[in-house]
Amino acid sequence: MAKKSRTLFCCSSCGYEAQKWLGRCPGCGEWNTMVEFKTAPDRRHQVAPAGEVKAVTLDSVPAVDEERFPTGIGEFDRVLGGGVVSGSVVLLGGDPGIGKSTLLLQAAEGMSAGRKVFYASGEESLQQIKMRARRLKIENGFYTAAVTELGTLLETAAALGPAVLIVDSVQSIYRGDIDGVPGSVSQVREVTAELVRMAKERSMAVFLVGHVTKEGMMAGPRLLEHMVDCVLYLEGDRYHSFRILRGVKNRFGSTNEIGVFMMESEGMIEVTNPSHLFITRRREQSPGAVITASLEGTRPLLVEIQSLVAPTSYPSPRRTSTGIDLNRVALVLAVLEKHAGISFFNLDTFVNVVGGVRLFEPAADLALAVSLASSLKGRNVNGDTVVAGEVGLTGEIRPISRIRQRLTEAAKLGFKRFIMPSANREELKSDSGRFGELQPVGVDNIKEAMGIALLHGSKS
Repeated sequence: MAKKSRTLFCCSSCGYEAQKWLGRCPGCGEWNTMVEFKTAPDRRHQVAPAGEVKAVTLDSVPAVDEERFPTGIGEFDRVLGGGVVSGSVVLLGGDPGIGKSTLLLQAAEGMSAGRKVFYASGEESLQQIKMRARRLKIENGFYTAAVTELGTLLETAAALGPAVLIVDSVQSIYRGDIDGVPGSVSQVREVTAELVRMAKERSMAVFLVGHVTKEGMMAGPRLLEHMVDCVLYLEGDRYHSFRILRGVKNRFGSTNEIGVFMMESEGMIEVTNPSHLFITRRREQSPGAVITASLEGTRPLLVEIQSLVAPTSYPSPRRTSTGIDLNRVALVLAVLEKHAGISFFNLDTFVNVVGGVRLFEPAADLALAVSLASSLKGRNVNGDTVVAGEVGLTGEIRPISRIRQRLTEAAKLGFKRFIMPSANREELKSDSGRFGELQPVGVDNIKEAMGIALLHGSKS
């Protein structure tokens, strides 16, 4: 933190300084020579007094399109909003070993075509970076250094003048004139502030790797996420190879986009058609397995929801969910019991979204309800069926957004039937034949949906 002004006492004879007033100077032994004075504050981080500010109307401000350049990774560019903006600061967080350094090292190779890229690591030696680059088959000569002191990092970057600076990680960099160990609140705040200032002054794109806490939040002060322009999280399960890059803040684009990757020995591999990978075994029907069409930003994603309902010998049945909020599962169970007459009394329920995907939007409610009922009744849902819709507390099936994009994705993968809210079915009257052999089926309430979804399935 910046030093504030302090009150000291100085001997007028020998210049001896003391924190408090003394009758006799310990330096020269003279009496009544201590004079009070105040030290000047450290102004290195203070903003210079601004000149006259003139307010203007918004329509008089000239529109300027931001300059973007690609990272060389299409899924990464999608989440960033179309590429990297010069002068932007991007914070990338994720669990240890999830692939943050691997992704940025691959992006460094792509961005180094035609521009200088500086990869500064505070956690790995140059030999370790070289070993990782060799494994990833990276050959382009971007600049790299192992550095942990902020002053040295800034001087090296200023002398090199790169278009892109990658710091791995911000918690490993420290300022020597600030109290606290690297990664402490004060260190992270001041280090980030200096890097943001340099990015804006030099129009340098800066990528910061950030650690996360046990709760999955970015380590350090919450102010850290407010200071940067873009906050990305790399999510995934260490027992699955899928990785999802999700934006939670982006001043230069939408936060609704996701990027899908697979972590392989040769690095992060882009998945351009994730729906196909998540449902490749859909023909092997079994009770409790239902395909739903979820929307992640502008990208429709077809995933499989699996449920297992089984009797319990314990006084209190278990409710377990992976990939869907457990509170949402409890809500759907209550609606099924109240409005569809399907009781889950003394039954354990386990819900899982295949592939480590997490579903947040309520459009997965109807598929979840069908999956639970299918497992309880032991009836398969037809493998050519996709189910999507929001379930209301009164049992009605509420419309969902962007139904045409969901139908197009389902038709592309060869599905024959799409169970959806009746309100969405009405929207498609003018789209007859647009989705090939895919047949949209509208339902009004949860009881009707159960009947239609399980009618054509076989008994297991």
